[in-house]
Amino acid sequence: MPIVECVPNFSEGRHADVIEKLAEAVRAVEGARLLGYEADHDHNRSVFTIAGEPQAVSEAAFQACKLAAQLIDLNKHQGEHPRMGATDVIPFIPISEVTTDDCVKLAETLGERIGKELDIPVFLYGEAARTEERENLANVRKGQFEGLREEIGNNSSRSPDFGPEKIHPTAGATAVGARFFLIAYNVNLDTTDLKLAKRIAKAIREKDGGMPGVKAMGFELKEENCVQVSMNLVDYRKTSPALAFHRIAELAEAAGVAIKDSEVVGLLPQEALELCARQTMELKKLQGMEGSGRVWLNQFAAETLKLRDFAPEEQIIELKLEDFEDDMERFHYLQGISEFAADLASAAPTPGGGAAAAVLGTTGIALGEMVGNLTIGKKKYAEVEGQVKDAMGNLTPCREAMLAMFRKDAEAFDGFGDAMKLPKDTDEQKAARTAAMQQALKGATLTPDATAELGIKAFRQVYEIAKVGNKHAISDCGCGALALFASINAAVLNMHINLPGIKDDDFRGKYQARANSYEKEAKELLEGTLKVVRAAIG
Repeated sequence: MPIVECVPNFSEGRHADVIEKLAEAVRAVEGARLLGYEADHDHNRSVFTIAGEPQAVSEAAFQACKLAAQLIDLNKHQGEHPRMGATDVIPFIPISEVTTDDCVKLAETLGERIGKELDIPVFLYGEAARTEERENLANVRKGQFEGLREEIGNNSSRSPDFGPEKIHPTAGATAVGARFFLIAYNVNLDTTDLKLAKRIAKAIREKDGGMPGVKAMGFELKEENCVQVSMNLVDYRKTSPALAFHRIAELAEAAGVAIKDSEVVGLLPQEALELCARQTMELKKLQGMEGSGRVWLNQFAAETLKLRDFAPEEQIIELKLEDFEDDMERFHYLQGISEFAADLASAAPTPGGGAAAAVLGTTGIALGEMVGNLTIGKKKYAEVEGQVKDAMGNLTPCREAMLAMFRKDAEAFDGFGDAMKLPKDTDEQKAARTAAMQQALKGATLTPDATAELGIKAFRQVYEIAKVGNKHAISDCGCGALALFASINAAVLNMHINLPGIKDDDFRGKYQARANSYEKEAKELLEGTLKVVRAAIG
């Protein structure tokens, strides 16, 4: 299954309510998983890590970006970290069955959407950059929000790739790109000497002749009473956290300062941490790690790097994704349900209430079957097993039959639509059209009638299972009963809306009576089932 990672950075690290709202926007997108987020008060910045199916992750990033534009005003923002947007940067990173080129396409599509729908200028960077200068995020963000406000629209070299030729008045601009794993890694020095932190940062960053793939800055952490060398390690294969840590330790020691601790912000790959362990062993000339397991390597790396509050299960991306991939495989059908819900929500007339009635009925039947299957074969319920098997024999065939009503409902509606399109220029055409419409109205009544009738048949069996079924799952019978009740009543509503237009009095009277009968029995079955369920729950 293709999985991509996305690590949007938001210019908010001090208001927990705002950060949680952004998190909720991500969690609301099916197929995307928020693996975690880190908020930093001094930097006034939060870093989210999202993983999942490419399109779902892109949608989650967009929804969070949209909300951030509403909640964050850069005119009021202050923090240690450079920023140009409420959503400052959105990088896509390939995880499995996804290439860097795929991530570039995701970045381009999302960037265009943000520019068009949110009126925010977007710059492509990293692997997605269209010019060499914009490969480096620092070049894109040069001048920050205030500087870009003056330059966009006035300096052609600062023209965005997507969106308006002007800064968004409160949300600024956003960089969207594709890249290799970037590890956000900070080393805190046991001193308040900011000049030292800045000297070390300059000494190790690549652009000043330091270590390959290292971007670094020196910050003061007032709350921690220390200074920090804050780094982005853009390719841990070239410079890992271990190599950066040991080089900073050397430079700090030369100034008579020790390292207080270090931290990984967000997630990092398992390979990176194992590389840190091996490189540390080599640097310290230690022996005996051949064949060491993952747990030992992780612990060794965390201890030697003085990693603060490091939780492997939460911060090593492979460990976080193990559960996610299991869920994605187990619940692979959720994407189909999501597509159905989107189709149902659209302005298209079908699917509609009749299709929803079929899905509700199918759900209710399946829940009744579930309780039956949890009863059959249990010694405690041996005396009622035959009774439950009989009910299941009548219930199970209803499931596929009920689901088939989904398509039949759409076909009935289409039949009415076709009748409406018939010509009506002559009296003969008008008569033929009226007859076709009457026939279509009857068909549109017969379909929900069949749905309701099937629902009642299934409901009777669910009620029987509820009376004797496994008490540990009895609430599922209650849920099934509620779903069937909703299904039957939804079908009846579709009968009611069609019956008044039918001129055949005998037909109309017959099916009006049937509709009333379905409503009455569904109510009795619901009350009976819920009474049994509540009594069992106690």
